[in-house]
Amino acid sequence: MIRTATRALGAVLSLSLLLSACDKPETPKTAETPAAKKSPAKAAAQVDAARLTAAAKDGANWMSTGRTYDEQRHSPLDKINAGNVKQLGLAWHHDFDAINRGQQATPIVVDGVLYVSTAWSKVFAFNAKSGELLWSYDPKVPGEWGINACCDVVNRGVAVWKGKVYLGTLDGRLVALDAATGKPVWDVLTIDKSQRYAISGAPRVIKGKVIIGNAGGELGVRGYVSAYDAETGKMVWRFYTVPGDPAAGFENKAMEMAAKTWKGQWWKLGGGGTVWDAMAYDSDADLLYIGTSNGTPWNQALRSPGGGDNLFLSSIVALKAETGEYAWHYQTTPGDDWDYDSTNHMILADIKVGDKDRKVIMQAAKNGVFYVLDRVTGEFISAKPFVTINWATGFDPKTGRPIENPVARYSRTGKTFVAMPGAAGGHSWHPMSFSPATGLVYIPALDLGMPFAPETNRKTSQYTFNIGYDFAATSMPQDKLIKDSVKASSVGHLAAWDPVAQKEVWRVDYKEPWAGGVLSTAGNLVFQGTAMGEFIAYSADKGTKLWSAPTQAGVIAAPVSYEVDGQQYVAVEVGYGGALAIAAGEIARDKHIAGNNKPRLLVFALGGTDKLPPDEVVTLPLTPPASTASAAVIDKGFHLFHPYCNNCHGDAAVSGSSIPDLQHSAVLADAAAWESIVLGGARKDRGMVSFANELNKEDSEALRAYVIQRAHETLAEQKAALKH
Repeated sequence: MIRTATRALGAVLSLSLLLSACDKPETPKTAETPAAKKSPAKAAAQVDAARLTAAAKDGANWMSTGRTYDEQRHSPLDKINAGNVKQLGLAWHHDFDAINRGQQATPIVVDGVLYVSTAWSKVFAFNAKSGELLWSYDPKVPGEWGINACCDVVNRGVAVWKGKVYLGTLDGRLVALDAATGKPVWDVLTIDKSQRYAISGAPRVIKGKVIIGNAGGELGVRGYVSAYDAETGKMVWRFYTVPGDPAAGFENKAMEMAAKTWKGQWWKLGGGGTVWDAMAYDSDADLLYIGTSNGTPWNQALRSPGGGDNLFLSSIVALKAETGEYAWHYQTTPGDDWDYDSTNHMILADIKVGDKDRKVIMQAAKNGVFYVLDRVTGEFISAKPFVTINWATGFDPKTGRPIENPVARYSRTGKTFVAMPGAAGGHSWHPMSFSPATGLVYIPALDLGMPFAPETNRKTSQYTFNIGYDFAATSMPQDKLIKDSVKASSVGHLAAWDPVAQKEVWRVDYKEPWAGGVLSTAGNLVFQGTAMGEFIAYSADKGTKLWSAPTQAGVIAAPVSYEVDGQQYVAVEVGYGGALAIAAGEIARDKHIAGNNKPRLLVFALGGTDKLPPDEVVTLPLTPPASTASAAVIDKGFHLFHPYCNNCHGDAAVSGSSIPDLQHSAVLADAAAWESIVLGGARKDRGMVSFANELNKEDSEALRAYVIQRAHETLAEQKAALKH
């Protein structure tokens, strides 16, 4: 089981290789828990087209996930400002009953009520001033569906419209809730449940239509986005992002055009191109903008033999919001080979470029490049790397098309290529913010590389990623010098980016990657949480650290600001998790705050006096049974573990999240108990499904032998560290 230094960089990250959900707790007896509502002033969530279109002028509320249709995530409130932010304190907090997994939601605040979702698609409503729980809702997502979530069992938020709260659930449903009570009004299935789709993104509502996409680009699905009638739940339109089987005919001319950019029988593998996160809307042009994901598989030689651009993968696509018709597209990574989604946050703004006023759409894409496009026509304006990149050597000045590094396409060369950025991207899903006051975009950036190794014996699996990538070849080698080097180079930063000059104005470096989303305010402030459990306020103009507060858990979600009765608040959901956390093993384990990762909502205000209870750091004993298996059996377990287990339990059997670290498992010493879980599905209600359709008893025992061996290696490391 020889592993090279090149593989090491894969710990850097097989990081964007993601999850299969393994620790859902027992469902509470009460799924919906309406509490006595002591403070219902007016009808709940009365949001319509007029309010959303004018949201930029309504600083008191945060009525959609990006606050405004342009998704700038900037608050015009300034009662909390650079001059008094040191007086900020915790006003109130709430401990969620959700499990200790990634919490990624942006709260919605309307007329004094705050709505927020958590892991496993639960929803909570609070009095935004006092923190009183008004109601909660649990859609009871089956635990076994978690294996179809690539990147943790997360949810990024809800939408509101005319008295209803809209939720996309992990198992592919769109649910409308009564905003006053939390009771379901309608519930529709948006996916084919015979396919491995999931929903993690927040819906948007445009003129009475609820817009929702889905995820599954690693799992063999065909991407699409749909619009549903907000009152009835009836589907109004659907736009597919990649073409299907030509023999069945194309849904529209856009798909016919896209099919010309594919080779082979791509439709048999799904195609990918899912719309799992970012959207934006221009009400003047009536254009909806969606971002699309990687292809299925990542490896283009398997997905589209012979190449091609593979539209509309890794693209920003503009649709007519009323009908879902194609308007224009811009592809950031033609023929993507590296998981360079364009599903990242997109921002609309009106800026002056040269001597012209331009209506633009901006994105810091996963491929490490910041794009500025004309949002009405799709015309390319500019592009420049905001992090180190090596997959491309330059860009066509007229079109922005990348000039590829000839050795970057591992699918074509058959050789491992260490890409910068890696599959986690130079910027992942974590929201940015644009401040009209400074003219800067604030980017939660990642400085991470990753080796891409083509899979030689690919077979489609119902349990693993189907991406044509060799997980075992990129696992962290058990060499201390290599591991220390890899972890030291796994970092991130907050960048203040000038989109006109296409240059960095200031940055704050972090020793850890995977910091949270960003909020800017008119008080010359930028707020961001970190993986090390700190919520920080910087000056928006210079990046000076002005204030911070402990969160007791890593923060990956984006904050919001709102106002009730003349008092400004800043709220953020905390809880470490997501793709890097669950898959990156030691990198994730050592690069976030230790503790119980308690999921909470934290709300701050000037003069706040609330306090968090003491956190407990529980250290589990490491007492593995004797390692008696042969080297051949352990090696077999190693090669099985990485496709089947590491996207939940972590690279090299090291959990970097709250999902159980199998090295500490009590059932390691009991082959029968281990088998009852791996093959018998004894814990399927918690997300640990049975793998019996693809693995047998010998495979199960090989996996156990590998984890036992890894536990002994970890124990030896711990003892060596104590001696020094």
